[in-house]
Amino acid sequence: MTKKVLAFDHHQIHAGNKGLGIDHESVARKVEQLVDSMTLAQLFNEIRGLQQAPIEGLYHAGGNESLGIPVYKMVDGPRGARAGNATAFPVALARAATFDVELERRVGLAIGKEVAAKGGNVLLAPTINLLRHPGWGRAQETYSEDTFHTGAMGAAFISGAQNYVLTSPKHFAMNNVEFTRFDMSANCSPRVLHEIYLRHFRRCVVEAAAASVMSAYNKLNGIYCGEHPELLTTILREKWGFTGFVESDWFLGTRSTAPALSAGLDIETPAGYRFSDEKLIEAIQSGEMSEGVIARAAGRAIYQKLAWKLDELEKPPAFVVESPEHLAVAREAAEKSMVLLKNAGALLPLPDSHRLAIVGDLADAINLGDRGSSFVTSTEVVTPLAGLKARFGDDNVAWFRSDDDFSALKDFDVTVIVAGLTYKEEGEYIPTMQQEAEGSDLARGGDRVSLALPDHQRELIRRAAAAANKVVVALQGTAVQVGDWIESVDAILMTWYPGCQGGHALAAILTGDACPSGRLPVTIPKSADQLVPWDVEALEVEHDLLQGYRYVDYHGHEPEFPFGFGLSYTEFDLEGLYVQRFDNGFEVSVDVTNTGKVAGATIVQLYVGYSNSSVLRPVRELKGFGRVELSPGEQATLVIELEDDDLTYFDEAEDDFVLEAADYHFDIGFSSRDLSLSQSWRLSPDGFEPI
Repeated sequence: MTKKVLAFDHHQIHAGNKGLGIDHESVARKVEQLVDSMTLAQLFNEIRGLQQAPIEGLYHAGGNESLGIPVYKMVDGPRGARAGNATAFPVALARAATFDVELERRVGLAIGKEVAAKGGNVLLAPTINLLRHPGWGRAQETYSEDTFHTGAMGAAFISGAQNYVLTSPKHFAMNNVEFTRFDMSANCSPRVLHEIYLRHFRRCVVEAAAASVMSAYNKLNGIYCGEHPELLTTILREKWGFTGFVESDWFLGTRSTAPALSAGLDIETPAGYRFSDEKLIEAIQSGEMSEGVIARAAGRAIYQKLAWKLDELEKPPAFVVESPEHLAVAREAAEKSMVLLKNAGALLPLPDSHRLAIVGDLADAINLGDRGSSFVTSTEVVTPLAGLKARFGDDNVAWFRSDDDFSALKDFDVTVIVAGLTYKEEGEYIPTMQQEAEGSDLARGGDRVSLALPDHQRELIRRAAAAANKVVVALQGTAVQVGDWIESVDAILMTWYPGCQGGHALAAILTGDACPSGRLPVTIPKSADQLVPWDVEALEVEHDLLQGYRYVDYHGHEPEFPFGFGLSYTEFDLEGLYVQRFDNGFEVSVDVTNTGKVAGATIVQLYVGYSNSSVLRPVRELKGFGRVELSPGEQATLVIELEDDDLTYFDEAEDDFVLEAADYHFDIGFSSRDLSLSQSWRLSPDGFEPI
């Protein structure tokens, strides 16, 4: 009997999410009664953080013991709890490459549990700003260049984490440049805003019930996001029904007092500068705002404390931090995230008998990602060198540093070059905190002007490839152009920033202990001009409907590697596409067969294209995906549920999403450029019909 796989099991993904079980009517009454009883000074206390520096890694906000109001204890954590030592998971962009929503739920569950064990109750994650351009410094910290993909992964993370703590998806909204983020204005039309840059935020708020939202530093159409009434009130609360609180990004996230509070910013973090007693009283006395605005913000800050019964939340035992279970999830995520980009002559997987040379300083470096707000410290990090030695044995692995003589590489069966990027080339850019924890090297971060590897890394590949017999390049970091050296190597494996278990995961993939199944969540271009214009110094950036693969497809470019691409050690076949109409959507099913010789997983992707549309639409858009794991010869039926809302565009005249009369083309395949099955439906006044 053919097994059935549901691509996104809503019941499974959202299980245990405390945000979905709230009696809002009851909570609203309690909040109103409590706020009515509070003095102005008590209300002031609820709308700001309490200190500039963390207490045991946690930032406190609000709280009043005499009134029974708990304190928010916030901590960063897109890749793990940033408080003492914690499990360092692969970065979000890596986890996005798994296309595994169930796994991302478990990652969120583990991170949330570790935050709770450390006494925290608000996790400042996930980062869900769309990856408009892969040169963005914080590309590693978000999920994808695609809004549907980002929304699915973000919702899964939130529901997992909210088994234990409140989450705060960030940065609301359109934060996608680092160097100028404090002053840059992201400009766009209402359609572009809602359809491309907010759709994933809406899913995280509406479907996953995110408890809070962090506003962004940048401006949207000339207005700072932290004082933007359309964003914080009209869209977030009135359109989406959000009942949680909005906290500012740190320090410069709040630019004013009355305008910010009136717009809908509820808590200034990490402390009260714009929301100090003096400035709040001055704003009230001058008539800029009323005491009611303060009461409203305080009520929103208090709301989740009562809704979540914050003082009754479970505090797991300390031993869950870096527990074997969490390290196993980190390793699983790393293995599933790695994307095989090239495998000439089926060089991989490597037999156990091979002698390996591993080349490059990064081979034995702790390279977990940037040193910004997502920086995580693990007790032990398995480097590529350590992982390969553990798998092949010390005597079968030799390490050559970057400046060593490479002439001896000819004596080894295979050379593994570990090359890529570090926190010095990309990451969050914090001008006032440019020293890392040890106080030695600059924690630069920032945007990348070029997508090429640094010159010294390209030279490393050139020298090693010229001397070696067979060459595998294990790339660390985010998307890089490979065109100037791809022909000189036999295999390329994208390992991202793979977390504290990355070395073991690399060894498992190289040997075939795990079959590569990762797929690119970002387009890798042949040249920079295949992507949207990119100016890291711009203070005004126009955002259009097309970016990522949407831009590449519309302009007819042939990228180096398309969105959704990834190779495997086995082969898969698709057949029997069946699209069935239901009241408010479609059920798309397809049979997937492992026709190869080893067990493995594939990512089946559903794209929708449009014709006879009244407006500009992308050539195709991702609207569903599912991970299917199969033994050799095994078959499964993958089911993808598609709602009518997924097919809509934002109509500016209607100020809402609209399902238009047009032809809709359902394309199924293994990447945005490998779509072997298709079926079309037409929407007319009589409804949907197949064509």
